[in-house]
Amino acid sequence: MIVFQNKKLLDDVDFLGLSNWLKQVVIQEKKILGEIVCVFCDDKYLLEKNIKYLNHDYLTDVITFNYCEDRTVSGDVLISVERVRENAKSYNVSFFTEIKRVIVHGLLHLLGYDDKTNSSKKEMTEKEDFYLNLYDDFRR
Repeated sequence: MIVFQNKKLLDDVDFLGLSNWLKQVVIQEKKILGEIVCVFCDDKYLLEKNIKYLNHDYLTDVITFNYCEDRTVSGDVLISVERVRENAKSYNVSFFTEIKRVIVHGLLHLLGYDDKTNSSKKEMTEKEDFYLNLYDDFRR
């Protein structure tokens, strides 16, 4: 099950399409969908969580809390809508494209990918791009 909290922070987003897409990403990665909660929030809220749980005193666009067991994918994906809007402007992409990138980035962390090294970051970016390109096929 995929749950979206604070949807009011996003205008005109196809949450059913996002949910279907994310489910297909899990299936493509040969995992089992547990419960994934995507929490949309502001910078202040995410910074508080970043400091409290990760000892990181800086703004970020996404934080993932992994509750996976064996092949079952479960976790919380906290997303700063403010950061996503800024990123979209910086990268000259639509807000919806950037929100999809950040959500799938969080999901990829739950699926076992990381971005701690240059090579793992490259692999993760390639996976993000791969799944972004399949969004229209998977959202149905």
